[in-house]
Amino acid sequence: MRGRERASGALFSYVGIESRLRGDHPLRVVRAFVDEALAVLNPAFAAIYAEGVGRPSIPPERLLRAMLLQAFYSVRSERQLMERLEFDLLFRWFVGLDGDEPAWDASTFSKNRDRLLAGEIASKFFAAVMGNTRIKHLLSTQHFSVDGTLIDAWAGMRSFQPRDENQDGPRRRDGDFRGERRLNATHASTTDPEARLYRKGKGKPAQLCYMGHVLMENRNGLAVAALVTQATGTAEREAALAMVDQANLAAGASLGADTAYNAWRFRQALRERGYVPHTALRSETGWGGARIVPPPGYATSQRIRKRIEEVFGWVKAIGGQAKTKFRGRSRVAQGFHIAVAAYNLIRIPKLLTALAT
Repeated sequence: MRGRERASGALFSYVGIESRLRGDHPLRVVRAFVDEALAVLNPAFAAIYAEGVGRPSIPPERLLRAMLLQAFYSVRSERQLMERLEFDLLFRWFVGLDGDEPAWDASTFSKNRDRLLAGEIASKFFAAVMGNTRIKHLLSTQHFSVDGTLIDAWAGMRSFQPRDENQDGPRRRDGDFRGERRLNATHASTTDPEARLYRKGKGKPAQLCYMGHVLMENRNGLAVAALVTQATGTAEREAALAMVDQANLAAGASLGADTAYNAWRFRQALRERGYVPHTALRSETGWGGARIVPPPGYATSQRIRKRIEEVFGWVKAIGGQAKTKFRGRSRVAQGFHIAVAAYNLIRIPKLLTALAT
């Protein structure tokens, strides 16, 4: 029988948001892990917000959940995010808003979020998520991979001006830099002074950017550490050593990497820490034509390490980190940590389901 359209005349609704969300929705599992991590961060929240002083802010727990949703669903701006919170029951449930609570103003949300990022909460949240006991069972303890990617800075090339206004004549406002040599030593962006002019390789354009680094475990391809640095020729190797020190890998663990990490000092630094370097070889022969014998497991590490591109692909295409919305290395790093944490969280429900079967 054909259903008849009826105009909705009900003024009130008594259906809870919880009942409108299907029981097997993957965000239910994600929300449980997020809540556990946020409970760990209570002391950090207390250190940022003064008790009993000023007006109540947006709860930091809700701020972080909203930032995760922005990464999960590729919401481009805070204004669009607030619009989704107005009408999307899934967004309201995940953030923790009741059905009759209004969404925040976009500028209010941005100011409260910036205060949270200044306290480096995002990196602490990432550590709390990866410290969960159930997630630790998914991680390898012996085999890891490392790599870096460029993150476009929130600054245009026209902003890359001489550091001293009188150094190379007046600042150019028309964007015509033909015939002018611009170097990081003599120039800086007036929009984001911490961004650096860098190109990934020969034939590729130079761009104002930062460099994001990820340490991945090889069992399920989850990121166990993340870092953002200024873009330099040695940043990848320096960041790799910093991340392995932070992650405190098991003795004898292997570290796969591409040819950019195949430097004697870097390999030696790994050996001194008790790790086995599986960096890609530029050639199969060494000095004098002798054949280089890779360590055991090298071929497997080189095959699996390419999965780290899946992390970068999701973080940049879905998580919005191809071009950062923040300025300054510290704030760019916090946005990168949120995106990498979102990548891990979105994959965990499937991994747990596969482990249970």
